[in-house]
Amino acid sequence: MDAIELCGLSRSAGGLFYAMSSLCKAMHDQGVGVSVYGRADPHTDSDRAQWGNVSTVQYQSYGPLQTSFQLRRLLKQNSPDLIHQHGIWLDDQWAALQWQSATKRPVIISPHGMLDPWALQNSTLKKKVVGNLFADRSLREATCLHALCQSEAASIRAYGLKNPIAIIPNGIELPEIGGRNAGGGDQRTEIDFSNPKPQTINRKKQLLFLGRIHPKKGLKELLEAWSMVQSKNPKAFSGWQLLIAGWDDGNHLEGLKEQASQLGFSWSDAVSEKSLPSDIYPPSSELYFLGPKFGAEKEALLRSVDAFILPSFSEGLPMSVLEAWSYELPVVMTEFCNIPEGFSAKAAIRVEPDFSSVAEGLNELFSFSNEERWQLGRNGRKLVERSFTWTQIAQDMKAVYQWCLGGPVPSVIKFD
Repeated sequence: MDAIELCGLSRSAGGLFYAMSSLCKAMHDQGVGVSVYGRADPHTDSDRAQWGNVSTVQYQSYGPLQTSFQLRRLLKQNSPDLIHQHGIWLDDQWAALQWQSATKRPVIISPHGMLDPWALQNSTLKKKVVGNLFADRSLREATCLHALCQSEAASIRAYGLKNPIAIIPNGIELPEIGGRNAGGGDQRTEIDFSNPKPQTINRKKQLLFLGRIHPKKGLKELLEAWSMVQSKNPKAFSGWQLLIAGWDDGNHLEGLKEQASQLGFSWSDAVSEKSLPSDIYPPSSELYFLGPKFGAEKEALLRSVDAFILPSFSEGLPMSVLEAWSYELPVVMTEFCNIPEGFSAKAAIRVEPDFSSVAEGLNELFSFSNEERWQLGRNGRKLVERSFTWTQIAQDMKAVYQWCLGGPVPSVIKFD
C-alpha cells in the first residue's frame, strides 16, 4: 500500500508539520509506503531530518493559491494507491481532485479545523471563490473525510458534507520527565512542591503561550485579561510572567506589542536571545515576546515554564496543548481547542475566548498551590499516555487507508 501525503514539509506549517511528521514516521514503521509531497519554502531543507526515513518530495509553487503544475506532473508520474490531503483552500487540494478524477482512486481529506465556524468566518470571499472553483467539489467527492474530534466531525456535517468520516486525533511523542520514559511508569519518588521547577534568583513563575501569532489564538484577549488581573489581583499577579512564543503569521506581532504598551506593561523582546529561558527572562518585565522556538529551544522552554495557555477561538486539535501536557504542565484553554477530555481528566482550566473569562481562568491558576498545579499537569500527562500516542493513531489511520482500498470498515469510521 503506497500513499502520498500532501502537506507542509517544514515548520512553516505550524503544528501540522510536527503532527504529520510523527504520524508518517509511525505509519512507515507499520509498513505503509508513505511519501510526503509539500511546497518548497525556506525551511524545508533544514527541517528534513524531522521526517526520519519517510520519503519527502519538494515542489515549486506560486501565487495566492500556491499553484503548482510540477505537483500535477509528480502525481501523474508516481501515482500512488491513494492520496491523503491535509488542509484545504489551496491548489494542492485541486491537484488531488484532478488526480482522483483521472485515476478513480481514493482521496482522504483532513481539513484540520478549517471547516470550523470561526475559520469559515475569516477570508469568506476567498473561501467562497475557491469553494466554487474546486474546494467544495473536492470535499464532496472525497472517499473519506478525517476529523480530529467529534466537534470537527459536527462542523464537517454542518458544512453539508455527507461523506464517511474517520475520527482520529493527533498524537504526541512523549518526552522523558523526571525519570519517566515512554514505556515505563512514574519513577519519581519525591517532589519538592515548594520548588518544582528549576529556579534562578528572583525567578517568577512563567505562563507560556506557544504557537502561531494569529488573531484566532486569542492573544489580544489574553493581554487584556493579563491587564485586568494586574489591576484587580496585584498580589497574585506579581509572582508571574507571561511568555509569548511563536512565529508571526500576517504581521500581527507588532499589534500585540503596541497593545502591551497601551496597557502599560513592562515588556521585552527576547527574540534575539539564545540562552536558556531561566537565564534570560529576569523579573523586571511582566511580558516577554520570544519569537519562534523549535527543537532543543522549544524543549528547554517547555521544561522551564510553570503553566501553558491557549485561549483560542478555533483549533483542529492543537499539538501545543498535547505537548504541554506531555511535559506535565497545567493548561488554561477554551472548549474550541477540541480536547474536552482535558477538562474531564482535570488537566485544564476551562475559559471562553474573551478577556473577562480568561482573567477568571488566570486568577484560578494563580490561586493554586504548586502541588495543585503539578497535579493538573500530571493528569494531562496521564491523558496523553492513555489516548494520544502515535502508535495507536497510526494503526487507526492505516485501517482507514485499507478500508478505502477495499478492506473492512474500521471502528473509527462514522457514516452519519
